[in-house]
Amino acid sequence: MNSLDANIRNTKSKGDVRSLRLAGDIPGIIYGGPEENQKVTVLKKTLKSLIQKGSFLSNIITLNLDGKPQNVLPREITYNVISDEPTHIDFLRVVPGVKIRIEVPVEFINHETSPGLKRGGVLNIVRREVELKCPSEKIPSAITIDLDGVDIGESFKISSVKLEEGVTPTIIGRDFVIATLAAPTVMKEPEKPAEAEEAAATEDGKEAAPAAEGDKKDGDEKKATEEKK
Repeated sequence: MNSLDANIRNTKSKGDVRSLRLAGDIPGIIYGGPEENQKVTVLKKTLKSLIQKGSFLSNIITLNLDGKPQNVLPREITYNVISDEPTHIDFLRVVPGVKIRIEVPVEFINHETSPGLKRGGVLNIVRREVELKCPSEKIPSAITIDLDGVDIGESFKISSVKLEEGVTPTIIGRDFVIATLAAPTVMKEPEKPAEAEEAAATEDGKEAAPAAEGDKKDGDEKKATEEKK
């Protein structure tokens, strides 16, 4: 589990928040559970390194708030529209037994042992993330799809995914598709034999020659007529 150091902040104005950002800190807030919301700051450099690892918004992290650890779930990150730098972050307290909605990434394994992919099949990913409803202490890090032995024409539906007890997709009433392994979309045309190409080139040359001679004859006749005049 990743961890992130945080400090309590007592900002009262936009100027205070701006000063925090200039100093390399990112303002945030912790909410959820019976406790009151808590304003915090985290180091931007550390936060960005965690975000770059991927799946940051679907993994519980340990937030060390002034030395006291607590488990939280990153819920929303606000970015600057020009620089694309993070400017604010929300954390949800992890309260055992309380269910939350969360989008979990889909990952595919064993590409090299799929006969369909070896034959040029294409993996069409319909959903790169699946929204789940689950207890905060049972959030899966990813939904794993095993491609071992999978051939062209097969599909992966949510019913084929093994989820822990109490973990359910938010879409109910239909067995939706996550991905399919389809046939190649473009078939390569067979190459022409070298002999056929040479024969085609020779025929083209023969047809062009008479036409050239005809043009020359017409030109000579026109020239002679003009001289008689």
